[in-house]
Formats: sequence, C-alpha cells, structure tokens
Amino acid sequence: MNGVIEALHIYDDNRSVILSHTYTGRPLPSTHLLPLYLEHPAPRPNLIYLANTNPPTLLFSLSHANLLYLATTSTEIEPLLVLEFLHRVIDALEDFLGAPLLAVKIESNYDVVIQILTEMCDSGTISTTEPNALREVVAVEGWMGKLLGSINLPGSSSSPNLTGSSSSSLAATNTPALPWRRANVRHTSNEMYADVIETLSVTLAPSGRPLAAFANGSIAFTSKVSGVPDITLTLTSPSGKHNIGGIMGLPVFHPCVRLNRWRDRPGELSFIPPDGRFILAGYEVDLFPFTGGKNGSMGANLKLPVSLEVKTGLGPSGSEFEVRLQANKIPGSTGASSGQTGRGGGPGRLGVQHAGTPSSPLLDDLSVTIPLPAEVRNLSDIRPSKGDASFNPGEKVLEWHIPAKEISGPTSYFGLRCTVVGPLAGDEDSDDANGLGFGFGPDYSYSEPYQSLPEDKGEDEKGDDGSDKESKRVAQNKILMPSSASVSFTVKGWLVSGLKVDSIVIDTRKSRGLGEGVKPYKGVKYLTVSKGGVEIRC
Repeated sequence: MNGVIEALHIYDDNRSVILSHTYTGRPLPSTHLLPLYLEHPAPRPNLIYLANTNPPTLLFSLSHANLLYLATTSTEIEPLLVLEFLHRVIDALEDFLGAPLLAVKIESNYDVVIQILTEMCDSGTISTTEPNALREVVAVEGWMGKLLGSINLPGSSSSPNLTGSSSSSLAATNTPALPWRRANVRHTSNEMYADVIETLSVTLAPSGRPLAAFANGSIAFTSKVSGVPDITLTLTSPSGKHNIGGIMGLPVFHPCVRLNRWRDRPGELSFIPPDGRFILAGYEVDLFPFTGGKNGSMGANLKLPVSLEVKTGLGPSGSEFEVRLQANKIPGSTGASSGQTGRGGGPGRLGVQHAGTPSSPLLDDLSVTIPLPAEVRNLSDIRPSKGDASFNPGEKVLEWHIPAKEISGPTSYFGLRCTVVGPLAGDEDSDDANGLGFGFGPDYSYSEPYQSLPEDKGEDEKGDDGSDKESKRVAQNKILMPSSASVSFTVKGWLVSGLKVDSIVIDTRKSRGLGEGVKPYKGVKYLTVSKGGVEIRC
C-alpha cells in the first residue's frame, strides 16, 4: 500500500477555504470538494469514498477548533496513516502559531504554514512530523524582522540578525541526530513534569451494576532540560510493579521510548525526550474486576468518586422524577516514593497535605446531564438540594451543576426533583377522545346510547372512567421520563486505575550537556476526567 496524499484543504467555520496545498497530481479543487463532503448527512465519517468523481477519490476529514481539514487521495492508502497525519498537522500548527488555532492566525502566517506543510509531506509522502525537527528547518521571522519589513527599510530583509530562526539553522551540520529533539538545547532552569490523565467511560445498569467500564490514559511529559538527557520513568500499581503489564492494556509510546526496555521490564520507560511538552505514552485500562488485570487485581468492586441513582414515575400522576447523587471522599495515599515530587514545592514535599495532590485528592467540576424525550415541553418545577439546575427546551437537556464548596465531608448527598410538562392539553384531548389515542374527535361522538342502561351501574361506570383517566395520565407521563443520566467531574491527585509514577531519574552517565551538579526539578500530577463518561440507564 504505497498511496500518497494529494492535497490538503483548510476551511473556516463559515466553510470558506482559507488554505489549499497540493502535494502531487491534479486533485479535486477545494470549491468542488466541499459540496461533495457536505452532501453527506451529519455525523459525517472521517473517511468518505467519492465514487462519482474522476478519478474516484478518498476524502479524509477532521474538525478542530471550528476549522475543517480535508485531505484527498485517489490511490489506496492506509486510512489511519492519513488521519494521524492530520492530527500531526494540527499539533505542528499549534506549536508554531499557538493555541487555539484560528483562521486569522493561519492567514497572517501563510509563509510559515506553507513551510510546515511542505516539510511534513514531500510529494505526497509523509516525512517530517516531529515539532522539534520542524523547528530546525522552518524559518520563522522574529518580531524585529516583521517590524522592519513592514516599514520597508532598505536591506532589512537581508540582515542576518533579524530572524528568529535564521537560514544558518538549516545547515546540515546542525541537524539533530534524534529527529524528535532540537540540537543545542539550553535552559536556565532545568525541570521535568509528568501529567498522568485518565478519562472514564462507564455505563451502569439501573441497579448500579457496571455494564462496561474503561479508562483511557495518557502520560504527558514536559522536558525543559539542557543537552541530551537520558531519562527513566518508572510506574507502579497498587498490586506492585510486576502487574503493570496486566493493568495497562493496548499501550502506545512516543518514538523516543526504548521498546526493548519496556518488554524486558514492564513499567520502566527509558527515553531521550523531545524538548518541551509531548505525549510519552497512552494506554487503556479495563476496570472490570473479573477482566481487568491478572487474577482480579483491580479489586472486588468498581470504586468511583460519585454514585448516581434516578427514580422515575413519582408523584400522584407519575409526572415527577428524582436524581440522587452521592459524592464519596477519595482516600489519599499515605506516602510517596522519594523520587516523586509535587508541583507545589521542591523535592520531597509530596507528603505535605495540599488539595489536588495524591495525599489529598480534590473532586471538582461536578455536574449531571439528563437528556429528556422530545415530547417534553417544559419542566414546571426544578428543585435541587444544592447547586443550580437549568433546562434547555431547545436541546431537551437538564443540566445540574454543583460547586466545589458544597462538596465537603467524607460523603455528600445531593438531590434533584423535577416535574415534567408534556404536550398541550388541547392536543391531548383531541388525539385521545376515544381513550385509544386515535379517536374520531368530539364532533363525531354520539350523545345518546343505543339502549338504556341500568341505573345502578351508572356510578360504577363513572368511577371506572375516572380510574381509566388516571391510569392513562400515568401512562402518558411515563413516556416523558428520562432514560439515562450522565455525570461529569474531575478529580485532581487521583487515578481510577491506581497507577502512580514511582520515580523519574536522569542517567548522568548516558546524558550529555547537562552540566555537573545540576539536579532538575521534578513534578508529577494526576487527573481523572469524566466528560459525561459515567452514564446510568433508567
């Protein structure tokens, strides 16, 4: 599979093209390509096969920060390769232009963007995608050069000292031996940070039993160390370092990681880092006790920082529902290894009690989202015990936010009770005149019976008719009840998988250019995120 990328197009939020870059061949123009993409109904897939074009074209798409990226090829190619290339393009543009990536930034730095796209893909073949390597070959004009260039001073463009990255940096002698690290890196303050982030994806049955439970983790590493440091980051788990391979499923690593070292000793990441922030590793954790880890090492129960319960069909007419939320205090770690430090102070201060640290985790950004059926017209009564709740009639979503100051004590309980309002009463009467939902309407009903009825059954029939109306009202309100609810939160200083960074060590014998007696500052942070990832079915 030797396919090539033929072109890349970038559109703004109004779907106007702001940049088109052709790598090879004669691809479809951007004005012809966009209507073919938009004619597919949303949500559109990342890969669309355009069979009616000449030649037939594969269209890859990616949306980021209200910008649309489209890449095309008319040859067979690995789809994940092109999608990863689009992600790398976004990362490189944000590294050079800054985040968030806006259309005005691309338009005002067109010369830099073209250099980046040309270096990242040569004649359709993906080549240089590492930001550190791109820094060595992409010339970025400094602020002094832009100032002098804007007033058209004679000879300003030829001055060798007016550019942030001069042409001398393009020389082959300065090309770094490692493609992911810049040459001659120098920092006045040497420091290293590790951020371990896990995103929850949990589905619970109405009884609270987990149906699916996963955590997607990533280790973001920031290296601001002079020279060429050789670093070893060691991970550990509650059951010991020997079980890391059983907990971290489907691991992926940055090219700088030595894979043989990980295979021989799981839990040890040995690498020479790029300069700056990068994603060191990614992994997935199966949180089911009987499938996650080895021999049920994840524990007997799935422990989440929050518990959610939804009760529907409450009240005399079944028009109310109640949401009960329980926030559990997360136990902090009793100690930490000597090699691990926090961000708030120097080495050895991790044991100090600070909110949002492993010794004292902090639950924050707690909110509950409850989607409601389309038949719900409004919520007449919203009664939260704490926090603020609001209903969006357009999107049919009820959102309940609880501030961090309300979450105190070992366990916190919160409640929310609402009353739903269905369609208008006039519509209900006309639709259900015969009690079956498809009546003829009041104008076609008979006012007199065919034959007289015994007088002693009249009152019973009235009573039965009243109970039928009540049961019908309960059945109608049952359709208006929510079918699920999801919880969003962040927990600083805690990971649901129990993984921890045991140590971050620089091998001074293998490192170069660090300097004698230099001890870089080390910091570690943990974060668990649920962006509506914990969902309970009703």
